[in-house]
Amino acid sequence: MAHGIRHAAHADVVKRLKRVSGHLTATIGMIEGGRPCLDLAQQLRAVERGLAEAKRVLIETHINHCLDRAVSEGRAEAALAEVRELTKYL
Repeated sequence: MAHGIRHAAHADVVKRLKRVSGHLTATIGMIEGGRPCLDLAQQLRAVERGLAEAKRVLIETHINHCLDRAVSEGRAEAALAEVRELTKYL
């Protein structure tokens, strides 16, 4: 598959990851500041959800654009191999 191609959705993924980074930084500060475990668990859940959503958008975009294009260009076998590889990350 083509590498280095940027999709419009990549900006959304970056935005989501920056938000996750902020949540993670806040969580570290909360731990160092002795915040209650319930607060920490809530913040860590936000980190997990944010990462999961960024991954979902990235994989969905890849399937909808890169793999569709590979199939339309007659490279279905390569696209199928890539889908198999992607399943490791779901």
